[in-house]
Amino acid sequence: MPILATGDALPPIAPGRLTPDGLRERFAFCDGLRLWTPEAREQRIKAIGGDPRVASVLVPLVVREGGLTVLLTQRADHLSDHAGQISFPGGRREPEDTDAAATALREAGEEVGLDEKYCEVIGSMLEYLTGTGFRVTLVVALVYPPFELHADTSEVADIFEIPLAWLMNPANHEVRVFR
Repeated sequence: MPILATGDALPPIAPGRLTPDGLRERFAFCDGLRLWTPEAREQRIKAIGGDPRVASVLVPLVVREGGLTVLLTQRADHLSDHAGQISFPGGRREPEDTDAAATALREAGEEVGLDEKYCEVIGSMLEYLTGTGFRVTLVVALVYPPFELHADTSEVADIFEIPLAWLMNPANHEVRVFR
């Protein structure tokens, strides 16, 4: 697929904003990073055909000596939803989940064995309606080592980390259109 655009012309995010203190301050300042406008809810629900299933994902930012990293998973190839995709740990809300954070932490525990005692939830982002019928809340947490992970191989093929600074550098982004 051809590259239509890159973020080369955009400045990288200031390093101080990509620290635990910088992120805590940002979430406190703007009430969950609610400064963006998602697509109209009614249009997305109409596009997916019905009432979306409620879900949450954990955006685990691992506090490493060299800077924050983002813990990601690759979903197992045999799954019916999002097979093989790179994703955050997460899934559907269960009746016992008290809120979006409880869902995200429970799912991270089930999928990658992340114990919530290592997690500091610092905020959440606006719900996102997916094309596959989920209403997903992103719950952001700082994760403090040492912790052990183990993949539930029925759901997760791989667990890995990427430096947050690399992901947040616009020069590393490309726009491609898949038709």
